[in-house]
Amino acid sequence: MTYFYCRLLGVGLVLGLCGAPAARAATPAPRPNVLFILADDLGWGDVGFHGSEIKTPHIDRLAAAGARLEQFYVQPVCSPTRASLMTGRYPIRYGLHLGVVRPWAQYGLPLDERTLPQALQEAGYETAITGKWHLGHFEPAYLPTRRGFTHQYGHYNGALDYNTHERDGGFDWHRDDKVNRDEGYSTHLIAREASRLITAHDPAKPLFLYVPFNAVHAPHQVPERYTEPYAQLKGARRTYAGMLAAMDEAIGQIISALEQKGLRDNTLIFFCSDNGGPNPGVVTSNGPLRAAKGTVYEGGVRVPAVAAWTGKIKPGSVVAAPLHMVDWYPTLLTLAGVSLAQKHPLDGRNAWPAITQGAPSPHADILHNVTQNGGAVRAGDWKLVVNGNVADSEEGGGEAGAAPRKKAKRSAAAGGARLIELFNIRTDPYEKSNVAAQHPEVVQDLRARLTAYTQAAVPSKQAPAPAGFKVPAVWGEK
Repeated sequence: MTYFYCRLLGVGLVLGLCGAPAARAATPAPRPNVLFILADDLGWGDVGFHGSEIKTPHIDRLAAAGARLEQFYVQPVCSPTRASLMTGRYPIRYGLHLGVVRPWAQYGLPLDERTLPQALQEAGYETAITGKWHLGHFEPAYLPTRRGFTHQYGHYNGALDYNTHERDGGFDWHRDDKVNRDEGYSTHLIAREASRLITAHDPAKPLFLYVPFNAVHAPHQVPERYTEPYAQLKGARRTYAGMLAAMDEAIGQIISALEQKGLRDNTLIFFCSDNGGPNPGVVTSNGPLRAAKGTVYEGGVRVPAVAAWTGKIKPGSVVAAPLHMVDWYPTLLTLAGVSLAQKHPLDGRNAWPAITQGAPSPHADILHNVTQNGGAVRAGDWKLVVNGNVADSEEGGGEAGAAPRKKAKRSAAAGGARLIELFNIRTDPYEKSNVAAQHPEVVQDLRARLTAYTQAAVPSKQAPAPAGFKVPAVWGEK
C-alpha cells in the first residue's frame, strides 16, 4: 500500500466517503477536536488496564471507551518524544535524539521544522498547550506561542518543583509565554487551565489541546491525601502512586469539562507516556518489559497508550500493530484535512487504518534510536539492538540538580566488539532470548537499516552548560 493511498484512505475513513462520487468528496466532515494528554515517566505497568496496584480509574475508563495501543513506541527520553510529536520526524533528523533539552541549552527544536500546531492552525484550529514544553526556551522564537500555539500555560523545563515551580532556583511558570505567579500544585494547575480553555472554547472552531503533565516525573512530590490509600507501598514508590492518582484525577476533570461543554463526541482523545518508567521496581513498574527509561529496550520505548473517539474508535478494542509517536503528526493532519506537503519529509505514517480497522503497521521499519555506539530498529516482528546503552536524561529519577545516571554497563566484548542482539518481539516480547546467531540474514537486513538511519542522522545538539552560565531569576527571560 503506498503512502499516498494510505493518506487517501485515512481521509476517506474520516469523511465516510471511500467509494463516494468525487462531487460528494468535496464536502468536508466536521474536523475533530483533539485532546492529546502526555504523562511524564509513567511506567508500562503502572496503569490499571495493565494490572497496576495503583488505581487509575479515569485512564482505565478512557481505555474501555476506545482502543489500547499495545505496541506504541516513543523515544527513550523526554524531549525527543515531544519533538517526534511536534514534527512527525525522528529526532535524528534535527539533532535532538541523544538527550533532553537542559535548562541551559542554547538550542531547541529547530525553527525550520513545521510543527503540528502550526499545521493545524492552517486548518483554522485553536491550539493550546497546558503543561511542559521542554523543546527550547533560550530565545523567544523557540517558545510555544511562536511555534504554533495560540495559548500557552505551564513550564519550559523538565524536573520542575511541583509547588514552587522552580528549576535549579529559576522560576518557571508562564501564561502565553509571560511569567505567571499562580500558586498551587502543578498537576492541579495544569488541569484547571485545560478545563478553563475547554469551557471557554467556541465550538464553531476546532480545538487542539495538548496537555503534557510534568507528572509523574521526579521530584516526587504530592499532597499527602493522595498517598493515604497506598500505605502498603514504601518510600518513593508510595509518593509516585499518589502523584499518579492526582494526575488520573486531573485527567478525569479535563474529560468531564469536555462532556459538560458537549464536545466529547467529536473529540479524539489520546493518552500515553513520553518514555518508559525510570528505576523500575523501586519507583515505577514497566511490568514484564525489559529495562527502563533511557534505553532502547521495550521498557524504555514501549508505553501505555489509549485512543478514544465516540463512534469512530471501537470501545474496548486492542491495536496490536507497531506504531510510533511520529505517526500522530500525519494522522491528525489527515483527519483535519491539512496538506502533508512540506519542506521536510515525514517519518510518520497515517495510523488511522491500524487504529480503527485493524490494518497492519504502516511502517516498513520503526527506528527506536541511533545512539553514540549503536541503536535499535524494528522491522515486522524482528528487533535489532546494537550496544543497548543509555541515552542522556534527567536521571536518578530526574531530580533537579541530581547527578546523571551512570551509563549502562558496556556489554560489548573487550577490544571494542559490538554486542548485537536480535529479538522476535511477537514470540519474545520481553527480550529474553538473543537469537542473532540463529538468524544472520535478519541481522544483516536490520543492520543495513540501522546503518542507513545512522548515516542520515545529523550531529547531536547536546552540549554542556556554557562557561559562566548563571541561572536566571525566570527561565525564558534574559
